[in-house]
Amino acid sequence: MPLKRRFLSSCMLSVNGYSILTDCGEGTQVALKTAGKKCGPIDMICITHFHADHISGLAGLLLTMSNEGRTEPVHIIGPVSLEYVVRSLCVVAPNLPFALRFTEVRDSSPIFCKELKITPFPVLHSIDCIGYTFELAHKGKFDVMKAKKNEVPLPIWSALQKNDTVFFNGKAYTSDMVLGKERKGIKVTYCTDARPGKSIKQNAANADLFICEGMYAEDDKITKAVKKGHMLFSEAAALAKEANVTRLWLTHFSPSLEDPESKIQNAKAVFPDAECGYDGKNIDLKFD
Repeated sequence: MPLKRRFLSSCMLSVNGYSILTDCGEGTQVALKTAGKKCGPIDMICITHFHADHISGLAGLLLTMSNEGRTEPVHIIGPVSLEYVVRSLCVVAPNLPFALRFTEVRDSSPIFCKELKITPFPVLHSIDCIGYTFELAHKGKFDVMKAKKNEVPLPIWSALQKNDTVFFNGKAYTSDMVLGKERKGIKVTYCTDARPGKSIKQNAANADLFICEGMYAEDDKITKAVKKGHMLFSEAAALAKEANVTRLWLTHFSPSLEDPESKIQNAKAVFPDAECGYDGKNIDLKFD
């Protein structure tokens, strides 16, 4: 539940002028505005599961997007029964000026939002719950010799660095005719309301940023964590270490844990690059 100085968990990724929001609990739009973010550019919303603290703020957010002038469709991703749940919530938000498009996740097939690849994966919680990995590919460098060898016309060299296919004088040219090997991209994995599991470790492998729940800070809360389908700080840190991620942000703290920073050493002892999340925490991730 929200505290005086802490809203519910939610994460916004902004890429080249558009945004993807993951989870939308009560107060999400207030937290976004406090952080100086606009709701209008959100093109996609990923829902992990249907507990209220992860979806109850959705109707208000969609109304705010409407008031900010959005007319383009909004794509919502989530577990089976997503459309029924969202339509039910939106009884209080009728006549939205944009369409809602739904993808109900039944497997781990990738979903794309423009150039961002989104891979959903199942996690272990008390109800059906999904984690998400977001990947932004980094194209290879332009190779002049390769372009000349493939007889690619000079006027479309620049265009092929930005597009997969370009037509020139009635002939199709593809980017692999001018670009070298793809370089390391950017990867973010988001997982909350879950017990540790193989699917999390596999999907978070080598992530630049791993955002993971840390419901309980102390190891003596393990019985409660198992019963409720949540994680300890040390368990999230162990996943980060096993997955070889660059940095770990803990989130989704128990209401009884008013000062997560005071317990961060419980995670750092296992994974030194662990940090506590807080409202408005942000980072710019760049290609190597």
